[in-house]
Amino acid sequence: MRITGFRRTFAALSVCSLALAASACGSGDDDSASGKTRITVNCMPPKSAKVDRSFFQQDIASFEKKNPTIDVVAHDAFPCQDPKTFDAKLAGGQMEDVFYTYFTDAKHVVDVRQAADLTPYVKELKSYDTIQKQLRDIYTVDGKIYGIPRTGYSMGLIYNRALFEKAGLDPDTPPTTWEEVRADAKKIAALGNGTVGYADYSAQNQGGWHFTAEMYSQGGDVVTADGKKASIDTPQGHAVLQNLHDMRWTDNSMGSKQLLVINDVQQMMGSGKLGMYLSAPDNIPILVKEKGGNYKDLALAPMPGGQGTLIGGDGYMFNKNDSPAQIRAGLKWLDSMFLTPGDGFLGDYARAKQNNAPVGLPEPRLFTGAADAKDQEVKKANANVPVENYQAFLNGNQSLQMKIEPPNAQQIYSVLDGAVSAVLTKKDADIDKLLKDASGKIDSILARG
Repeated sequence: MRITGFRRTFAALSVCSLALAASACGSGDDDSASGKTRITVNCMPPKSAKVDRSFFQQDIASFEKKNPTIDVVAHDAFPCQDPKTFDAKLAGGQMEDVFYTYFTDAKHVVDVRQAADLTPYVKELKSYDTIQKQLRDIYTVDGKIYGIPRTGYSMGLIYNRALFEKAGLDPDTPPTTWEEVRADAKKIAALGNGTVGYADYSAQNQGGWHFTAEMYSQGGDVVTADGKKASIDTPQGHAVLQNLHDMRWTDNSMGSKQLLVINDVQQMMGSGKLGMYLSAPDNIPILVKEKGGNYKDLALAPMPGGQGTLIGGDGYMFNKNDSPAQIRAGLKWLDSMFLTPGDGFLGDYARAKQNNAPVGLPEPRLFTGAADAKDQEVKKANANVPVENYQAFLNGNQSLQMKIEPPNAQQIYSVLDGAVSAVLTKKDADIDKLLKDASGKIDSILARG
């Protein structure tokens, strides 16, 4: 689940516009009679995101100039992948030739037989072997490759350095355990004047999302390894809910207003009234540009608990009806657009800096080896945010297990919302019963497949 962040300045964007006729969206016509291979692609920024849209269009024009036999037709809408229409577009053959997916949807697209097998062609993707293997594996099903990762993120702890200092805490030594989070939150809340030490989501499936991240952080999981049963009624699951309950009711460090969603928490952090919350790095520019925050006050630490962190991201898959020429053209386009270190739509840091977009955030970090080194070098040379504020996150992430979201994530998150909201709104919430009831509901979801 990714609420924010496609990249620097706007939320995740675009599938084929619903206003377009189905024939304009679908695949199968590569325009070979004209001597050109035509591909439709999605996730172009909307007109409202003027700067990023212009970058996207510039990069397509540059690609077509270098590859005169390829014609790229980009579609935009909001968001990149709309859960309400995604399955219908797949079933109706309306997907673009090269289409955006969240990591969590990769296997589903394969299972419903709507993805082209890229295995025979992937050797032509210059960047493929430089991408982190754990991200590549997300799009590999039964030994076959069905998609290409484009961005990846991991969860961490955003905190306010100014409030840490006011509370007598060392902003260069953020908490690394949930016990330390609780202690620090209590000190920050003691500052008064409406200051909240720690905030968490508990509505619109976002509470379940964070419950999952908090389980991972302590070495737990939401479902069993075979994906058939819930695994939340465990010591780790109990610890997650007990900690939230105690911070809310014993310490009063989470404030009285609950049933929060991401925008509520971002407003609190941006206004300087919140000490800590869980998020990916892409929240930081939103806090500054939209919520009134200041880069110098915002820092990032790894997930407390020291065991694991939730990862997510996105990539592109190919329509099952694509011709070999379209697959080859699409792979070339991905290489040029997103997968060249220090260049392209996501990697041209000099261009981003010139347009006052933040450069220097610790993620996305897609590559390994020499490719990663080059990408980081160019990013560092153009950094315009305080990169030292994110060093703890980079260091700490090295030892964490990176875990993707569970199957049927949104349905499971909806169930877990109930457990999280209960402990934050009811002082006498029965944690054992909440976990038992939620487990039964999750088992039913997984049994349906």
